[in-house]
Amino acid sequence: MAMGVRMLKANKSVLETANKAISAGDIEGFLSFCTHDIEWTTVGKETIEGKDAVRQWMKKAYAQPPQFTVTDMVAEADLVTAIGAIAIKDAHGRLAHSAYCDVWRFRDGKMAQLRAFVVESDDQGA
Repeated sequence: MAMGVRMLKANKSVLETANKAISAGDIEGFLSFCTHDIEWTTVGKETIEGKDAVRQWMKKAYAQPPQFTVTDMVAEADLVTAIGAIAIKDAHGRLAHSAYCDVWRFRDGKMAQLRAFVVESDDQGA
């Protein structure tokens, strides 16, 4: 049981550190926490497969680093779920606010799959 608790804490720590990297505009730092065959799905939109494809997407989508606020983080088995708010500058330079729930699947200590549920929000604290 203790080993499982350590793994859950380690996975949460990986996600927290990876999120800090992307908030700092460090795409490569973020990607260092991902598997080479990562599957990144934004539910209702697109699925991106592979680290190189995610890199290209992030360079466009996160040209200006996003601002995250994580309100809840839950770890169970090989999953870590983060719930919160994200603000990203849109094409017109205005901050677009969204509420999100990211469900990350880990494999061998790295982020291997993302299912992101993102809903635009007028509430800046979402």
